[in-house]
Amino acid sequence: MKSVFSDEYETFRCCMIAARKEAQLTQESVAKSLKKPQSFVAKYENGERRLDVIEFLLVAHVIGVDPCDIIRKISQKKISKASCESEI
Repeated sequence: MKSVFSDEYETFRCCMIAARKEAQLTQESVAKSLKKPQSFVAKYENGERRLDVIEFLLVAHVIGVDPCDIIRKISQKKISKASCESEI
C-alpha cells in the first residue's frame, strides 16, 4: 500500500524508528515512558497516525535523541532531492 504521507514524513518515520531501535528500546517501553498504550507508538511508526510537534519532542526526549538531528536529516534529504531534480 502506498503511503499517503510525503517523502519527508516517511524519512521522519524511518528516523524515529531507527532512533528507537538504536536506543534498544521497545515500542512498549517508549509507550510506558509516555504514559500511552503501546498502540500509540505502533500507529505513528506504521504511518497510521502523525505525530504533532509536541508529541515529537516528547518521543525524542524519551528515546534520547536530539530532535534537531532528525530535523536536519529530513532537511538534508529534501535539499539533496531538490538539487537532483534541478539537474534533470
